[in-house]
Amino acid sequence: MTNDAYIGPDGRPRCRWSGAAPEFLDYHDEEWGYPVAQDVRLFEKICLESFQSGLSWRTILAKRENFRAAFCGFDFHKMAGFDEGDVTRLLGDAGIVRHRGKIEAVINNAARAVEMQDREGSLAAYFWRFEPTPEELGTPQSNTTCPNAIALSKDLKKRGWKFVGPTTVFAFMQAMGLVNDHSEACVFREVAEASRRSFQRPG
Repeated sequence: MTNDAYIGPDGRPRCRWSGAAPEFLDYHDEEWGYPVAQDVRLFEKICLESFQSGLSWRTILAKRENFRAAFCGFDFHKMAGFDEGDVTRLLGDAGIVRHRGKIEAVINNAARAVEMQDREGSLAAYFWRFEPTPEELGTPQSNTTCPNAIALSKDLKKRGWKFVGPTTVFAFMQAMGLVNDHSEACVFREVAEASRRSFQRPG
C-alpha cells in the first residue's frame, strides 16, 4: 500500500500526488474528486484546467485566488461581457497566467457557458451527462483521458469552446467528481465514493 501512497502528517495513506507540494494536501482531502453541481464552480474549474495546459497544477492552485479576483469569481455572465480593455487589464495582472490565447479562450467560453445554460438548463446538467460508468472508464488511476472525456471535448469544441482538449477535460472530470480517481490505497477514495453515492445528479 505504501508504495502507491503518500503517508500524510496524520499517518493515513493518500494519493501519491497529494504529497508533492504542501498546498496539495488540503486540496486533495477537501475538494478533489467530490461531486459538484454548482455551475460557477464547474466553470471555474474548466477555466483553471485550461490555464494549466502546459503548466503545473501547483502554479495554478497558488494563483487561484488571484484568478478569482481577476475574473469576477468566474461568474460567466459577467465574464461574457469582457472586452479588449479587460484583456489588456488581465495581460497586465502579474497574479495570474498572462497568456493572451488562454485569456481570450476563457472569455469566449464564458459566452458559450451562458448559451449552454440557456439551452440545457444548467452547465451541471450538461456536464453530468458525460459521467462514465466503471466499464467506460476502464483501468482507474492510470488514465490521462477516457472515451467520455474525448466525447465531451469534441462536443464542447463543436459548441465553440476553446482550450478544452481531452486531457484537460478528463482532469476537470476527475476534480469535479464525475470520476473517482483517488487511488485504491487512498483513504479518501471511499469518502469520495460515499459523496458520489449520495449526490443528486443534476438534470
